[in-house]
Amino acid sequence: MAVFTKLSKEDIEGFLSHYTIGNLDSFEEIVDGIENSNFKIFCNNQPLILTIFEKRVTEEELPFFINLKKFLNKNNFKCPKPISDKNGKILKKIKNKTAVIISFLEGKSIEKPNLAVCKEVGKMIANLHNLTTNFEEKRTNSLDLKDWKNIYKKCLNKKSEEFNETMYLLKNEINYLENCWPTNIPCGVIHADLFRDNIFFKNEKISGVIDFYFSCYYFYVYDIAIVINDWCFSKNGKHFNKENCLTIIEEYQKLRKLSDLEKLSLNILLRAAAVRILCTRVHDHIFHSPNAIVVKKDPFEYFNILKWHQQNNIFE
Repeated sequence: MAVFTKLSKEDIEGFLSHYTIGNLDSFEEIVDGIENSNFKIFCNNQPLILTIFEKRVTEEELPFFINLKKFLNKNNFKCPKPISDKNGKILKKIKNKTAVIISFLEGKSIEKPNLAVCKEVGKMIANLHNLTTNFEEKRTNSLDLKDWKNIYKKCLNKKSEEFNETMYLLKNEINYLENCWPTNIPCGVIHADLFRDNIFFKNEKISGVIDFYFSCYYFYVYDIAIVINDWCFSKNGKHFNKENCLTIIEEYQKLRKLSDLEKLSLNILLRAAAVRILCTRVHDHIFHSPNAIVVKKDPFEYFNILKWHQQNNIFE
């Protein structure tokens, strides 16, 4: 979450006039994350989230995300519920941008995962994948290998000396991934962004999963790769926690068994998931808007994670 579009109290009150959720008590900007503008709003003492869609999310794709969250809510998966206005519409306009109000989820993200929360995460991912086999809509991955390559080229043209070594690493790694890209491994609708700040806990139990705006029809094991890179490495990306990793995979397989091909493809997809984040973080550092209220994430964390996967296999 982040803030790229500034809103006043009057802006939000005007927007809320189309709903039956009460009057605005107060609001605050949410600066975590890097994609959309987010505000926590309080109406009649009840918290809600107002999201304005920015950057990489296109308006044509929004119904997919809304319908996915509605589907998951109906199937008792803990995620935000989209709120309809007086006319039954969910997607609305504010400052000429599309916006939505969703329910607020209690709980907090975990900064230092232990085995108990890793068990919860493994089970949650498998449950999500099992549920979405019955979700009929599909969306292609808008942040795939070709997109990372385009982001890399855009950053390369900027010639930032700070990232010289990183760009050299990315050039060789993207070539490697293009030559070794897996095929014929199981796919379905995945979250594709299950970082620690997108999973909330209460008493070491998952209270909710947020931020579905990268969700797509893609490799199931790619979801696991993203989680391992974020949940099983130290903050600087230099130290791997194998116990956390194997616990996530073990708990996942209690609900959905990984095929041999998925296991064989995991290292490549761990490297791919690292490239995705490394490319986007370098991009966001180079092309950061000075007017945006956003916490920039460290690219070198994923530089180190990528190098670790180049030299190691989690199953060894």
